[in-house]
Parts: sequence; C-alpha cells; structure tokens
Amino acid sequence: MSLEHGVNHWGTNPSDPIDTELAAIESSLDKLLASDPAYWRTGQKKDRLAQLEKIHAKQAALKLRVLAAAGDIAEETGAKDASGWLRTELLVDKGVARSQIKLAASVSKYDLVAAGLAEGVVSQDKARVITKALDAVEADPAASSEDLTLAEKMLVDYAAWTTANELKIAGRRILAEIDPARFEEAEAKALQREEEHAARRTFYSARDNGDGTIDLHARVSRAVGMRLRTILDSLAQPRKLSAENRGRKAPYDRLLGQAFARVIETYDVDLLPRHGGHATTVFITMSVDDLRNDLRTAALGFDGEKITAAEARRMACNADLVPAVLGTNSEVLDLGRTARLAHPIQHRALRLRDQGCQAEDCDAPAAWTEAHHLKPWSEGGKTDLANMVLLCPSDHRRIHDANCLYERLPDGQIRFARRARTG
Repeated sequence: MSLEHGVNHWGTNPSDPIDTELAAIESSLDKLLASDPAYWRTGQKKDRLAQLEKIHAKQAALKLRVLAAAGDIAEETGAKDASGWLRTELLVDKGVARSQIKLAASVSKYDLVAAGLAEGVVSQDKARVITKALDAVEADPAASSEDLTLAEKMLVDYAAWTTANELKIAGRRILAEIDPARFEEAEAKALQREEEHAARRTFYSARDNGDGTIDLHARVSRAVGMRLRTILDSLAQPRKLSAENRGRKAPYDRLLGQAFARVIETYDVDLLPRHGGHATTVFITMSVDDLRNDLRTAALGFDGEKITAAEARRMACNADLVPAVLGTNSEVLDLGRTARLAHPIQHRALRLRDQGCQAEDCDAPAAWTEAHHLKPWSEGGKTDLANMVLLCPSDHRRIHDANCLYERLPDGQIRFARRARTG
C-alpha cells in the first residue's frame, strides 16, 4: 500500500518509524525534565549521569550520520553547504556548523570511531580528537595503511579510560607507540616544530582597567603553562583547604590569581638580568609625611602610577624596593636602603620559631606564610628575626590595612581589631 496519502503538509509521514522514535525520545526527555534531581539519591545521580553521557554520545553519532549525508539539503535550499542551512534555519554559528560538518565527514571515514560513538563509548569531543590524530597519521608519508588501522584501534580503546585532553596527547605520539624504532625521530621533529610554533605565538599584553586592576593576557607553550599551573595550584590548594576548614568558601579562580600575585611579589630579584649595572628594582617615590600616613599615596616606578602608602609598606616586605623620600620642594632627601626579602636562612629560622601564621585566628602553616616587618622600613625597621613575624598573605594584607588595628600578644601572636569609625 502506498504511503503517499499519509504525507502531511510538512512533507513527512507521521507513521515514519524514525519520526516515531524521535518523538518518543523527545517525550521521554520531557518526562525526565519534569523530575527534580535534588530528590535523587547520590548513587542515582552518579548512575544517571553515566547514562546521560552515553546517550549524549549516541545522539551525537546519529546527528553526525545525518550531517554526513546532508549534502542534498544545500542543493535543495541553495545554501553553499549544509553548514549554511544550519546557520540560517537552526541559528547555529557558522564556525560551529562547519566544525560539525567537518567532524561528520571525518567520522564517516573511520568505522571504529563511528561504532564507538554509536555505542556511547566515544564522546563527540573524543571523536574529534581521534579523527584529527588519524588524519595526521594518514598524511604522514612514513605511515602505512596498517599503521592507520592500528592507530584507530588503539585510540578508540584509549577513549574508554582517558579524557579528551589525555587522548590528544596520546594521539600526537601514537605512531611512536606503534613502532618506536621507525617513528621516534619523526616524533622528535614534530615536537620540535610544535615548540617552535609555540615560541612564535608566545605573547604577553596588559590592559589597565582604571579601577586598580590590570587584565593580563598571555600565550605560552604548553610546557610553560603546565609548570605555571602546577606552581599556582601548589600555592592555592592549601589556602582553599584552610578556608574550608574555617567554614569559608573562596572562589578558586581568585585563589589562583592571588597565587600568581605571590609568585611575582616573592620572585628572587637577584635572578633577574641587570639593567645599567643594577638589579631590576621597584622605586617608591613619596614625601616624608606621606610615608607615615596610611591614607596617602606613593608613586610606583617612574611613570607616576599611584598606590597607597600602606601598599608600599606591604610591598617592602616582599619586594626589592628603594624608597626615594622627597622634601617639600620635591628634592630627593634620601634614596633609602633597599628593603629586601628575608634571607632563606632567616625564613627557616622564622618557620622554626613561629611554626605558622601568627594571626591569632589563623592556622595557616609556615609553608604558606610571608615574613612581615613589625617595624616597617619607613621607620628604620631592619630585616632581622627580632623585627619579623610570619603571616599568611591574607593576614599580611590585613596588617597593612588602614582600617585594621593590631597588637602583639605576649606569646607573639597578632590580634586584629577593626578601627572604630569616626564622624
């Protein structure tokens, strides 16, 4: 019997089994969305997230199959290609649409990748990584068709227990795993090209936001980026745990930013190149009165950028500073001594003595602390053990806050209080 009589005004047949199955999926999703995961047990959430991940991969497999066979859509609609139709009809960004079309074409070339997607084992992100790696293998003049087949099998297997990023790393050296003797030299050359490319693309820029902050934008090699993240994590994680132990939540991106600032502030200036015979130094220019007044400002460097006097004193504990103190007619009265970081052996002695942050309400261990000068350099304070105490970065900033008062208790700890408001 002909089905033509059942065709509706959309040009589809309501009894089409594919349409029926899709309608059933949509109906099931509507029912699931009506439930509230807040009432699910933890085990249920874990199991259902795993199921949803698998379903998502299968949905992606079906969509990619359709896209791979969607050339006739462009012909019928007059679009340049199927991605153009996706842009105009489904409002998919052109770049995303083209990426999907490209992935669909790539997946159609590799049966094991397509099967992994259909089984829910390979996610769409992993399929993109695998096909890109396989395309590179196919283009390698030293690789055979057998190498390509084996590489596909290995990467699909890896997808079951690695993340997409880990799979990307494996994909870059898959030929070396297949036959080390044949491909190690090629891998080394590829890595060298990658590193040279990274070096050419490396940059740094900064934009002053006009509100006391500066946005930094940089691109570095993967190796440098990973080393930086490791350093920042090592500084941020203990602070995160310390805050959580005290019942506070701290956004991790903020902790990473603070960790980055700590790396800059505590960098050993003796390791820097010398300019004009002197190690790179931060100059602080201010009057004698401003030097002693929390609410005054200081000029940072030679460009007139302003910071508070309190911030200048705080920086003196952690940076190589030269205070240029001016008289009433702006003449230089004193190009003062450099206020240096505590010597490493002094840090060790302070850690042995103080054991951790000396703020009364803080339990940060010594490894997370900075040396603070009890009598600041603006008042002739020396960098010696008697004039130093360990404070975590948060309390170090607090002790330099004009709105805070503090006293040193008989046991050496620092007790903070808020300065009373006046007026």
